[in-house]
Amino acid sequence: MHPQKINGDFKGKNILSLDQFTPKDLSILFKITPKMKRIAKAAKPSKILEGTITTLLFYEPSSRTFGSFSAAVKQLGGQTVEIQNPQAFSSMAKGETFEDTIRVFEAYSDAIVIRHPTQGSAQKASEVTRFTPIISAGDGVGEHPTQALLDLFTIYEKWGRLDGLVGVLAGDLLNGRTIHSLIRGLLLFPKNTLYLLSPRQLRLSRVDFLSFSKRKIKLIEIESEKDMPKNAHFWYWTRVQKERFASLGEYEKVKNRFVVTKELLRKHGNKNMILMHPLPRVGEISTEVDSDERSVYLRSQIRNGMYIRMALLSLVLGKI
Repeated sequence: MHPQKINGDFKGKNILSLDQFTPKDLSILFKITPKMKRIAKAAKPSKILEGTITTLLFYEPSSRTFGSFSAAVKQLGGQTVEIQNPQAFSSMAKGETFEDTIRVFEAYSDAIVIRHPTQGSAQKASEVTRFTPIISAGDGVGEHPTQALLDLFTIYEKWGRLDGLVGVLAGDLLNGRTIHSLIRGLLLFPKNTLYLLSPRQLRLSRVDFLSFSKRKIKLIEIESEKDMPKNAHFWYWTRVQKERFASLGEYEKVKNRFVVTKELLRKHGNKNMILMHPLPRVGEISTEVDSDERSVYLRSQIRNGMYIRMALLSLVLGKI
C-alpha cells in the first residue's frame, strides 16, 4: 500500500515517505517554517499545539530526532508521551504485539512519531491506526522523511531553490535512510545532478538506483574523491552504519573510507558550497572543519530539524 499523497492538505495525513510530497507541498511547509524559527528564537512557548498530545515511540536509539520532536511539541505548547526502547520497558516485554502497542498509544495521542529498526514498520503502524496520524522518524534502512525535509529546507535556505543543483552524497548509500529520503525529495525538481561517493559494497541498491534514474535526476556513481565535481552546491556526508553489518570485520573494512578534511575542502570544494551531515558522525568529518563557514551540520542544519518539525506537526494536527 502506497502512503497517501499530501496534495496541499497535511491535516490528519501520515508522514511516511518523500514520495507523498509535491513541490507545492514543500512550498507550504517552507513558508511556515520561518514563523516557527521566530517562535523558537523568542524563547516564549506558543499555544499552537496547546491541548494536544504527541507520543514519541522510539524502538531505536535517537538523540537529535527524539529531542527535536520533543522540543518542537513543547515549543508550541503541546505535551508529549515519551517511550524509548518500548520492547524492553513496555508491555511488549510481556508479549504484547506491535499492532496492539500502536492501538494503545493511539488512544492517548493526537499524533504518534515512531522510529523502528525494521523497514516498513511506520507503514504498518499507519495501517493499524484509525484516527491518529503516524509520522515516521526512520524505519530501518528505508526512509527518514522528516530528516529529508529539514535537509531540503537547509539547501533551500542557502540557494533559494531546489532545482538545477549539483550535490555530492557520500558514505553508506546502501543503508542510509537519510540518503534515500533526500534523493526522493530532490527527484521532485528538475535538472539536479547527484554524485554518489561510496565504497562499491555500500552503493545504492540496484533497485533504487534504477528506479531513481528513470526520473528527472542525474545520478553519477564514483568511488574516489578525485572524481568529485568542484562546482557542487552541497556535500552531504554520512557515517557508515555499524549496526547494519553482520560482522565487525566487514564494518572495519569500509568505515571512514572517505573523510572530510581541510585539505579535501581546499582541493575539491568551492567557497559557496555547504557541507551537511545528518549526524551522528563517527570520524567521517574531521573536527578541524567544524569552524569552516561552509560547515552547517552543527549550526543551521541541526536547528532546522526543530523548526521543520514544529511546522509539520502544526500542519498535520490541523492547527495552522
